[in-house]
Amino acid sequence: MSVKVRQYNKRCKSGWEVDIVLKMPDGEVLRERVKAPVSSKSGAKYWGEQREMHLLRTGRPKKSVAPTVEEFAPRFIERYARANRQKPSSIFAKEALLRLHLLPRLGKKRLDAITNEDVQRIKEELEDRSVKTVNNVLTVINKLLKVAVKWNAIERLPVQIELLKVPPTSLPFYDDFQYERLVKAAEEIDWRILTVVLLGGDAGLRCGEIIALEWSDIDFRGVSIHVQRSDWRGFVTVPKGGRDRRVKRLAALLKANRQLGGGRILHGDRDERFDRAVIWYWMRKAQSRADLKDTGGVHILRHTFCSRLAIRGAPAKAIQELAGHANLGTTQRYMHLSPSVKDAAIALLDAEVACNGDILETGSGSQRKLQ
Repeated sequence: MSVKVRQYNKRCKSGWEVDIVLKMPDGEVLRERVKAPVSSKSGAKYWGEQREMHLLRTGRPKKSVAPTVEEFAPRFIERYARANRQKPSSIFAKEALLRLHLLPRLGKKRLDAITNEDVQRIKEELEDRSVKTVNNVLTVINKLLKVAVKWNAIERLPVQIELLKVPPTSLPFYDDFQYERLVKAAEEIDWRILTVVLLGGDAGLRCGEIIALEWSDIDFRGVSIHVQRSDWRGFVTVPKGGRDRRVKRLAALLKANRQLGGGRILHGDRDERFDRAVIWYWMRKAQSRADLKDTGGVHILRHTFCSRLAIRGAPAKAIQELAGHANLGTTQRYMHLSPSVKDAAIALLDAEVACNGDILETGSGSQRKLQ
C-alpha cells in the first residue's frame, strides 16, 4: 500500500495530486489518482491516507452506468426543452429528429459509448438528405450530450461533432414585375388572399405571424401593423422579432374590409379551421393565376420583402430591424442585390487623389491644401 503526493499541475503549480495504490483483501490491486481538495502538501498527504483507509473498508466505488440515448431522450425533451419554454415548433422538431433519425441509429447505445465513427455513420446514412437536415440532426445529439454532462449523467462529452459545411445558396424571391402580377391576381380572387400576399411582400411577416394577426394589431391612424404574436399549429407564441411595419396599401385594404368585434383578421370559409394549409391553398391559387410556379410557399414573400429593400438601397441594419432578424448575418444574404453598395465601393476608386508631401487626400471635387 502506498500514498504518493505530487504537484497536480507542474506548470501552474495549482493543487496536489494524490496517487493511492493498495491491495484489497481479495487480492485485487486498486489504484486511484485524484486531485486533493486541500491546498497544502501535508494536508493532501493526510487526506490521501484517510482516503486509503476508506477504500480499504468500503472497496472500489461503483461507477454509475450511463443511460442509453432512448432512456435519456424523454428527460431531454421534458426537463430541458419544455422546462426552458422553447417554442412548440422547436420542441416538435427535436422530437421528430430523435424519433426518425437518432433513436433508430443510437437508441440502444449508452451516452458515454457513442463514438466519432457513430457520428460519421449518421452523416453517411443521411447522404440523400439536405445539409440543413443533417446539421439539425447533429445539433440535437450534440445538445443532448452537453445536457447529459451538465446533469452528471456522463462525465464528459464522448465525441466532438463537426457540422457539414453549408454551401452558399441563392434565396428565391419575386422581382417587381412578378410580385405585382401576384398582387393583381390575388386582388382578383379574394381580399383575404390579397391580404396574405401584402402581409408577406409589403410587410415581411412570417406565416405564423400572418395567421395570428388581429384587428387590434392594426393602427389605422398611424398606418402601421404591430406584430405581437405567432401561431404554430394552434400554439400562440411570441414572434421571433416583432417590429412595427408602416404599410400604406395594406392599411387601405384592411380599412376597406374592417370587421367590428375584433378577433383575427383572416379566417376560412364556413367556419373551417384556418391554418397554414388554407394559406398554402390560397397561395397556390394566386400563383397559378399570376402564371407563377404554384408551390404554395409563403416564405418567398418574406424573401421578396427583404430583397426589394436591398435592391432599393436600404441599409442592412434597417432591413434587419424591419424583418426581425436576430442575426445581421441573415440579413447580409440579401445585400449582394444592392447596386448602391457596389456603386459606392467603385466610387472610392474613381475619387481624385491629392498629394501634399507624404499625405494623400481623396476627394470628388476640387483639391484643397492641407495646412
